[in-house]
Amino acid sequence: MKQKFDIITSTCVPLPLENVDTDQIIPARYLKATDKEGFGDHLFHDWRYQPDGTLNNDFVLNNPRYSGVILVAGKNFGSGSSREHAAWAIADYGFRVVVSSFFADIHKNNELNNFVLPVVVSGPFLAELFDSIERDPKTEVEVNLPQQTITNKVTGHSEHFELNGYKKYCLMNGIDDIDFLVQNKDKTEAWELQNK
Repeated sequence: MKQKFDIITSTCVPLPLENVDTDQIIPARYLKATDKEGFGDHLFHDWRYQPDGTLNNDFVLNNPRYSGVILVAGKNFGSGSSREHAAWAIADYGFRVVVSSFFADIHKNNELNNFVLPVVVSGPFLAELFDSIERDPKTEVEVNLPQQTITNKVTGHSEHFELNGYKKYCLMNGIDDIDFLVQNKDKTEAWELQNK
C-alpha cells in the first residue's frame, strides 16, 4: 500500500452521487476484521451486489466500460461515521486518487493516512470531468502531486489543489507517520538532549 506518489495518469471510475457516507462505502457488517486486506471486496457492497449475492450490473464498478485508479465522486464524499475501514476499502480496491468537490474532514485524513490522495476540485471542474467521462470512458486525468494540479486530458483544463505539506512529503516518499518518526529519530533524540 505504501506506493510513492508522483504523477498519476489514469482513466476514471465515475460515481456522480452526492453525500456518499462511510456506511455506503463499507457497510458496518464488514468491520469485524482488523487487517486492512480484503476490504476492497466489500467496497460499495450494497450497491455492487444484489440481495442474493449476484452482481448488480447497473453499478459502475461492475461496468467494464469504466476502469482506472481514479475515483471521481460527487460532493460531500465520506460523510457519516469516522470509520477508517472506508479508506481501507478504497485503497484495497486499488484506487489511488479520489476526486470530489468536498470531502468530510475525517474521511479525507483517513484517505491520506492510507496512501489515497483526496483531490478537492471546484464544482464546475467536477461537472466537466463527469461529462468527459460519460462521453468517453477512455478519458484520462493527470494528477500531478509535485505541482498539486489535476488535468482533464480531454479538455486540457487544470486546477490546483491544496494539500498539507507534511502529508505531501509522506505521499511522495511512500512513508507513514511511524516511518517519518523513525527517519527523524536522531533529530528527536538530539532535541531531547538539548532541552533537558
